[in-house]
Amino acid sequence: MSVRFLAALLTIAALSLPAPPATAASYTFEATLTGPNEEPPNDSPGTGFARVILDTIAHTLEVYAEFAGLVAPTTVAHIHAPTALPFTGNVGVAVQPPTLTGFPGGVTAGTYLNTFDTSDSATYSLPYLTVQGFGDPLVAEAALLGHLMSGRAYFNIHSTAYPPGEIRGFFRPPVPIPLPAALPVLLAALGTLVLLRRRSRA
Repeated sequence: MSVRFLAALLTIAALSLPAPPATAASYTFEATLTGPNEEPPNDSPGTGFARVILDTIAHTLEVYAEFAGLVAPTTVAHIHAPTALPFTGNVGVAVQPPTLTGFPGGVTAGTYLNTFDTSDSATYSLPYLTVQGFGDPLVAEAALLGHLMSGRAYFNIHSTAYPPGEIRGFFRPPVPIPLPAALPVLLAALGTLVLLRRRSRA
């Protein structure tokens, strides 16, 4: 077996490995947005996706969303938290009243990207800041992280046809990419082949 072939196999194995995890300060959560996810569910054909990245060192919250197929124009959009139970229920706005800054209104499809300062009181609704943050935005930031981690925060897009919300979804951590089942065996075999080749040259 040639050294080039071994190098190619090692490269393939390395590319199969998952990306290194984010730093402990940065946390990513994702949500799939649909009408049936609303409570009570509705029959909107609209769909969407939302992602937030909360950085507790930089004190930022990056919010990304995309949506399409709504039956009526958008009015407002928010992050709601904390529900009494994970992945169910309705609750008031946590971030950001009266709507997420710059969120596209009056449309049935669109994308959104903005970054918020989680050390700024204006990022939160007053009830959330008062009850969950005890008036301190950094305490509210820690509370929001806990609610995202526990499945008690959701993204909601409201429309003229569905004032309480046309599509929504609870945030969850992204599903990690699993290692291929055969990868440990492959790496062990490659190591053995390299050792055997070195011995044959000695």
